[in-house]
Amino acid sequence: MTTSLSEAAQQHYRDKGYYFPLRALSAAQVSENCVKLEAFEASQGGQISGRMRQKLHLLLTWMDDLVRNNAILDAVEGILGPNILCWQTSFFIKKAQDSGFVSWHQDSTYWGLSEPDVCTAWVALSPSTSKSGAMCVMPGTQNWDQIAHTDSFDKNNLLTRGQAVNAEIDEGQAVELILQPGEFSLHHVRLAHASKPNRTNARRIGLAIRYLAPHVRQVTGVPDSALLVRGEDRYGHFEAERSPLADMHPDAIALHERITKARENFIYVGTEKRSAN
Repeated sequence: MTTSLSEAAQQHYRDKGYYFPLRALSAAQVSENCVKLEAFEASQGGQISGRMRQKLHLLLTWMDDLVRNNAILDAVEGILGPNILCWQTSFFIKKAQDSGFVSWHQDSTYWGLSEPDVCTAWVALSPSTSKSGAMCVMPGTQNWDQIAHTDSFDKNNLLTRGQAVNAEIDEGQAVELILQPGEFSLHHVRLAHASKPNRTNARRIGLAIRYLAPHVRQVTGVPDSALLVRGEDRYGHFEAERSPLADMHPDAIALHERITKARENFIYVGTEKRSAN
């Protein structure tokens, strides 16, 4: 196994549930990706939302390149091992002077995954600072079991259900994951985390890439899918996703629509909401 994470970094992740900062993209690469994101947003009529925040690696070749970024995968390999699936991508974009926030939560709550061998690489495409609403994490909470959450469906909450963990959070013990453009952090699927509104005059753009080990399964009974990005998948628990032949290729659009619709059958289970759109 080859990984860019030192043994000390791997131990920090095991002990605390996160590690940062790591470098994925140069300044030029950040600029290039932001231009492409803005062009895509313009084609969609404005800032992306709903299903268009999700799994864009199925639609856009530059997003497919990002989830296969060697600097990211070299780090993730130190957490998950040499065989890696990309299960999800989600943009977390806060407008300038925006009221959007993320409540304290565990990622694993509504994902229906069998085991916590799941790691998020959170990639900053703009400065992620205290003022712009950087992610805050509660060290050590990756050792919690799955905690019940309460759904709010608050329109300002960037989470699918506006969910918040039913546990006391001492925010004085929280750690802010301050990132410069092109840097990324890693965090465990059960780590409690949140973020505050953006109080700057520029957008805060973050991309969450969810990676998992192939032995993990979807346990809700709903068909699920993932993209093999390193090594091999000897289990076949997920439908094998395909990289887009071109940006917004008709086959890619059809695949993205089918897969994102299917996911809503477990993301929104138990609620009256049935669609992200």
